Amino acid sequence: MLIATWNVNSLKARLPRVLEWMTDVQPDVLCVQETKLAQDVFPTSEINDLGYESAHFGQGRWNGVAIMSRVGLSNVVANFDASVEQDHEARVISATCGGVRVSSVYVPNGRALDNDHYAYKLSWMARLRQHLDVTCSPTDDVIVTGDFNIAPEDRDVYDISKFEGATHVSKAERDSLTKLCEFGLTDTFRLFHAEDKLYSWWDYRGGDFHKGHGMRIDYVLASASVAERSTWTIIDRNARKAEQPSDHAPVLLKFEGK
Repeated sequence: MLIATWNVNSLKARLPRVLEWMTDVQPDVLCVQETKLAQDVFPTSEINDLGYESAHFGQGRWNGVAIMSRVGLSNVVANFDASVEQDHEARVISATCGGVRVSSVYVPNGRALDNDHYAYKLSWMARLRQHLDVTCSPTDDVIVTGDFNIAPEDRDVYDISKFEGATHVSKAERDSLTKLCEFGLTDTFRLFHAEDKLYSWWDYRGGDFHKGHGMRIDYVLASASVAERSTWTIIDRNARKAEQPSDHAPVLLKFEGK
């Protein structure tokens, strides 16, 4: 199975790009974030025309997450499980695709360490862990993927000194990611790129993409049964090029079936 995640930064603005990319790359499952679409304007028919089912959790101008699958799509849960405190924003959707429990997540940005949004981010991550605990088992095939807005390690940013006192690299954020992974999840990128400094996001300003000034904040976390069957992973930098790209690049993981 080939699974991909991509923060498209407005599916309305990027739809032709996304459809072309799906046609070329042929992922079995594509998780997207920041659709920035209401439910009734999600491009279901265009996605169906490519042979994909889809599930979307939208909020209009902000947020929005979706899963597109050509290997089946069932047991959809928008937001956290009903037993977990529900969120007021459209940031997580889960579904079973080809026997794998997949969650597409858009973790809050945090904004600044003294901002209420930072506390919201930490709370959100704790609730995501609760969601996994009540909906999955670590022995299942589980993938949690998307835009986490957290750089796991210093090497996941181009220059850690530029982020001193900022979000995305703080100890509390990284601790929240560690606690999430303690469910039994592996950052699959590091299975194949142990020493590489590669990024998935670059600011639009200042030519950061061409300078290599990026961060790795989009990734595919997988349970042991999926991680053990993984064969390769890449960040598709080509999708960040050309006219009016998203500020994120897709991240892809290939793994063998059982």
